[in-house]
Amino acid sequence: MLIVADENIPLLDSFFGDIGEIRRVNGRTLAPDQVRDADILLVRSVTRVDRQLLEGARVRFVGTATIGTDHIDQAWLQEQGIGFAAAPGCNAVSVAEYVLSVLSLYAEKRGIEDWSSLTVGIVGVGNVGGELARMLERLDFTVKLCDPPRQEAEEERAEEFVPLAEALECDVVTLHTPLTRTGDHPTNRMIAGSELAALGQDQLLINAGRGEVIDGEALLARLQQADAPTVVLDVWEHEPRINPDLLDRVWLATPHIAGYSLEGKMQGTEMIYQALCRYLGLPVRKKAGQFLPEPALSKVSFTSSADEDEAVQVALRACYDPRRDDARLRLTMRGNPEERAQAFDRLRRDYPVRRECSSLKVQLKGSSKSIQDSFRAIGFKLKI
Repeated sequence: MLIVADENIPLLDSFFGDIGEIRRVNGRTLAPDQVRDADILLVRSVTRVDRQLLEGARVRFVGTATIGTDHIDQAWLQEQGIGFAAAPGCNAVSVAEYVLSVLSLYAEKRGIEDWSSLTVGIVGVGNVGGELARMLERLDFTVKLCDPPRQEAEEERAEEFVPLAEALECDVVTLHTPLTRTGDHPTNRMIAGSELAALGQDQLLINAGRGEVIDGEALLARLQQADAPTVVLDVWEHEPRINPDLLDRVWLATPHIAGYSLEGKMQGTEMIYQALCRYLGLPVRKKAGQFLPEPALSKVSFTSSADEDEAVQVALRACYDPRRDDARLRLTMRGNPEERAQAFDRLRRDYPVRRECSSLKVQLKGSSKSIQDSFRAIGFKLKI
């Protein structure tokens, strides 16, 4: 059995080596002749999987190690009788921690001592948005949820959701929707001229969902105005050929890596491994946890004199500080468009190991219940 897999999917040999022969490929440039003799295809979000790629191939199962599926023509796969699986929620914690770290930096930038005084509008309350809401609410943030499809489908919970216009009134607006172009609530360019005009200079807009959810041209025009909001982008229109002018205007810019924690990546591999085992009728014998290495930073300690918010934010940034990725991305914006695109992809391919907060043990000496609850809300392991 031949397994063609994106070379950037971690632990391919560990999970799939005893199922079949593995052929590693560049997911961005994958061509039909590279998959014609494959039985299994494993991809990430950079590969469009449709009739053009697979017609005439013998592929009978496709797995994407991502939470998003807009790069997969699922209807065509179903018509062809090709099995399919994604990894919903695999990197939800990673993206939520990315947003929390951004929030801590934003509060510092604004001189806000109590970061939980910021109101947060979450647009798209699926696995990622739901995880983020859970963390923020446990940290005593005021959170407003916007998800029209869920609001319509869950009538008993409809009052928990607010319209987009109300979410856009929050101090922070963070986008976590899938990319959809059809239906009653398409998200393609959902945030465009009028929505961006509603955001003022005392607001923060974060997009760690899909780049096309924001109209890039309208965003660039808005950021050139004096009263523009502060913007953080992890995802971009036209990746990997992102607009350098837009990058110059945003406060923090990262190369689509919000979900790139080691745990998130490995869980994505594990989920498609489990799905393939079910498809083939094989026993599931492996779990991501058995392959996790020891973290480089394993323990931090705070005394009773530590300020609660400051201690939480120090530990959070010790695990992940987006300013490092921002600096790396800005350094790639040299050369011609093709060179910049290749550099963008290299940042993702060669991304350094990043661990989630659950990998870090926090020792608290003489601490209050409040600070303990804050650390637990984010997922740190506590030693008291």
